[in-house]
Amino acid sequence: VQLVESGGGLVQPGGSLRLSCATSGFTFSRYLMKWYRQAPGKERELVAAISSAGGSTDYADSVKGRFTISRDNAKNTVYLQMNSLKPEDTAVYYCNAPGVGWSRLDYWGQGTQVTVSS
Repeated sequence: VQLVESGGGLVQPGGSLRLSCATSGFTFSRYLMKWYRQAPGKERELVAAISSAGGSTDYADSVKGRFTISRDNAKNTVYLQMNSLKPEDTAVYYCNAPGVGWSRLDYWGQGTQVTVSS
């Protein structure tokens, strides 16, 4: 199983970024997918989640109305569109595939850095 994030970078406050997480090695379309983030000195926090078919999503209160999670099951990829970015959104963002396979293992990507600063 592999999860590879991309799309992070440096952006000014109020700007936008789109993160992607390309996956392989499991039946992507069967599983809930999540995005987490971890800022320096803070615990990792759940940002957004999307159901296997994409029909249901959930967001942390801190990002509701600004971030959108989506997925393309034909491409085995999950996305996080981030708009109206704030300095407090600065963190490493991780893609997560929870409870995969018979062993119900959690898989993580390597993370992508998002820095919001003027």
